[in-house]
Amino acid sequence: MREPRADPSRVAAIGYCFGGALVLELARSGADVKAVVGFHPRLATRRAQDAANIRAKVLVCVGTEDPLVSPQERLAFEEEMRAGGVDWRMNLYGGTEHSFTNPTSDAADRPGVSYHRVSDDRSWRAMLDLFDEVFA
Repeated sequence: MREPRADPSRVAAIGYCFGGALVLELARSGADVKAVVGFHPRLATRRAQDAANIRAKVLVCVGTEDPLVSPQERLAFEEEMRAGGVDWRMNLYGGTEHSFTNPTSDAADRPGVSYHRVSDDRSWRAMLDLFDEVFA
């Protein structure tokens, strides 16, 4: 059933943490979305060659101190995106750990997991900038 208020030519997908990894896999599947945004997602995939299927513009927002996303994983993602010819960007937020967009993440009291308001705000603005570019 179609939603009359939705425009199927103007679809984006966003996700946080595991959801961010899922929207990247959605893009790798060749889904007809214009943009995907992952906030503190895992970047690794078992099928890097599937980046060639990506039709969306890709934005990932990652903290430099995120223990779940190593510098090696970031470099592998860069290589994957280059090899796939993807229009992509990776925003790195210095001094920022995993789950930086979740104001309640500090309550978890887990090393490497904390809220970072400035990075949260910056990453949200980066997403809005991408949407302005894609849907203008």
